[in-house]
Amino acid sequence: SALTDTEIDFVERSPFCFLATIDKHGMPSVSPKGDAPGFVHVLSPSLLLLPDRPGNKLIFGLQNILDRPEVQLIFLIPNTCETLRVSGRASLTKDPTLCRRCKAGMQDALLVIRVDVTECYFHCAKALHRSMLWKPESWPQDRFKVKLGHIMAKNAGENTAWADNFDEGYDGRMKDVESEYRNDVWAR
Repeated sequence: SALTDTEIDFVERSPFCFLATIDKHGMPSVSPKGDAPGFVHVLSPSLLLLPDRPGNKLIFGLQNILDRPEVQLIFLIPNTCETLRVSGRASLTKDPTLCRRCKAGMQDALLVIRVDVTECYFHCAKALHRSMLWKPESWPQDRFKVKLGHIMAKNAGENTAWADNFDEGYDGRMKDVESEYRNDVWAR
């Protein structure tokens, strides 16, 4: 199967997708992927390039692709209730030309996930309509705050002071990441 012109346009406008992979034991794993609209490159109607960027240094999805290449992507566009599902067979490449093609600002992709498209279709909009995901007036007043440091401290046997210190540092690191993207990546 190949992407239609409308589906290509959707991928090129999407700043966010979910990548679903399957591990060698048959357990699924889903990872969020995002960047500026068009970060997933359409090399042809049957081939997508998904850049891998520095992140939390967990490589479950990449390992899963090596073990079982079947993947699915669901693309979203803010304020659009339809989603696009793409199924395919993935492979990993560090080809410098493809990594450069998938760069953000001046930073080449670390590697590229090549997806040979086997199936694609739009999902109806009912779930996003029901969830009111794109309706800011329905959003909670306060942002949900994940206290990652407290979760890690509990698992590692650390104390509350360690957790608070980690969370404070994490908030600062996330602000630095936002600033770097705003000033050094997206601005170019």
